[in-house]
Amino acid sequence: MMTDPAAFLRHLFDRAVEVADPMRSLARHLPPKPAGRVIVVGAGKASARMAEAVEAVWGPCEGLVITRYGYGRPCKGIEIVEASHPVPDAAGADATARMLALLQGLGEDDFVLALISGGASALLVAPVDGVSLDEKKAVNAALLASGAPIDRMNTVRKHLSRVKGGQLAAAAHPARMLCLMISDVPGDDPAFIGSGPTVADASTPADARAVLTRWSVAVPDSVQVALQGSSGVIAPGDLRLSRVENVIYAAPAQSLAAAAEAAGDLDVRILGDALEGEARDVAVEQARLALDIAESLCPGDRAVLLLSGGELTVTRRGDGIGGPNAEFCLSLALALKGHPRIHALACDTDGVDGAAEVAGAIIGPDTLPRAKAAGWDGAEALDRNDAHSFFGAIDAQVVPGPTLTNVNDFRALLILPPEG
Repeated sequence: MMTDPAAFLRHLFDRAVEVADPMRSLARHLPPKPAGRVIVVGAGKASARMAEAVEAVWGPCEGLVITRYGYGRPCKGIEIVEASHPVPDAAGADATARMLALLQGLGEDDFVLALISGGASALLVAPVDGVSLDEKKAVNAALLASGAPIDRMNTVRKHLSRVKGGQLAAAAHPARMLCLMISDVPGDDPAFIGSGPTVADASTPADARAVLTRWSVAVPDSVQVALQGSSGVIAPGDLRLSRVENVIYAAPAQSLAAAAEAAGDLDVRILGDALEGEARDVAVEQARLALDIAESLCPGDRAVLLLSGGELTVTRRGDGIGGPNAEFCLSLALALKGHPRIHALACDTDGVDGAAEVAGAIIGPDTLPRAKAAGWDGAEALDRNDAHSFFGAIDAQVVPGPTLTNVNDFRALLILPPEG
């Protein structure tokens, strides 16, 4: 019988993060440094680490990269700017303006390396004319609380931006551009990684308005006006993107595979790397599956490990502190009702679940009794969207600090066989 399931699950999470570390994975996708002028730009929670990996191969480079506060890395030539995520701020807006200026006036012989990872949507900030930074922040916060899937949120963000939806790449035309990406979106569609600043997009302002309507997102009048006209999003076939190559070099599937390998001789079942949906609802579904498996196991059987990735969402109903991974774990614990042979972990590989400096949580058979002893009711905490506070009270949070990468959510359910 496994003696420490929590430590085992944490080991799997650490392995999933490790394999996606740009210092381990980026170099083999980097071409020889081109002759002539080379500029490195980028944004995202992994972008500073990506820039560090680039300079480890190419040496000091000219450029500017924007990352989340606390996620900066030492670079010799590339300027690293830290800004706010998930809600943008003035530091991000100022850095984005300087990045666009850096790309102006490039020629056909110049080369731009773009480094994009999850988080770029909030860190690249250049609101369309007529929309202020504060109004853009309000829209971002409302989208995050709406429960809308990430690709739908990014549709709105693109049409309120002067840099997303291919516009960053268009600003560098006619220079040649290679964009290296770390995927944090279900399905690994490059158009939705960081709102696709180097990728053409066929959506329209009408599509953005439909998202606001479908998820009941209230926005300022200026935003409604901006979405009535045309936007600067670059349509497929636009010649300004003809010299752009987009490459996803790290994705959730690779991290799940690494965790599966690290599990040894367990019966590993990967449920998918692109799961979406309301966190609490997906948890109930996976709890039902885990309970069925637990019922089918006999003494001497191999333990079963269920792995999944993707990006779950939370529709904010209460005033608590939580995120999709912690909310998944809380809902899972309630659905499992303290089953004695099921343990689980759910964490965001970027180290940040929602807006909290917490990656997620670990649960086991004693989760609800420990919480009750500490004065916490799990159902009430779930109603308030207060999963982080719940797990903080019982010391069941996973707090790795900045991981410097981002391949989305990582979930692992361990089902042990009965003793006997």
